[in-house]
Amino acid sequence: MTKTVKDYIRTIVDFPHEGILFRDVTTLFADPRGFRMAIDQLLSPYAGMRIDKVTGLEARGFILGGAVAHQLSTGFVPIRKKGKLPGRTIAQDYKLEYGEAVVEVHDDAFQPGEKVLLVDDLLATGGTAEAGIKLIERLGAQVIGCAFVVDLPDLGGRAKLEKMGMEVHALCAFDGH
Repeated sequence: MTKTVKDYIRTIVDFPHEGILFRDVTTLFADPRGFRMAIDQLLSPYAGMRIDKVTGLEARGFILGGAVAHQLSTGFVPIRKKGKLPGRTIAQDYKLEYGEAVVEVHDDAFQPGEKVLLVDDLLATGGTAEAGIKLIERLGAQVIGCAFVVDLPDLGGRAKLEKMGMEVHALCAFDGH
């Protein structure tokens, strides 16, 4: 039987809190066939499209986004947690399950009119992705798609991003949290 991307992802029960089923993509990253499959499948919907930059959300989005950017022969831009980037930045706050957080990008990371593909490992509530999209758009660039390895549809992230007019591509989905 041929393996799918989902087959390479392990579930860890009660992490980081009791009642949570954590979808661990490090097992996917560690397997050369699984990792290549994931990168190829993340890219496939965007074949032939103009993509000027790939952006990844901290932290596992850096691993995926860097590999996708390499395959596309384009630049990679990290969107990081507040205080991690050395140059001048712009910031965007967003809601977490308990509280708020802030992500930043360098203020010269995107040029007006650039086409950007946003990449991350997992789409849950969509808060981090929404904040990343807002940063990209504030610098005048356009998000042409949002690509994720895992979608947790019960948490509503896909619906949130689609309501913003985003095209969402996920390689697999898991029920629950």
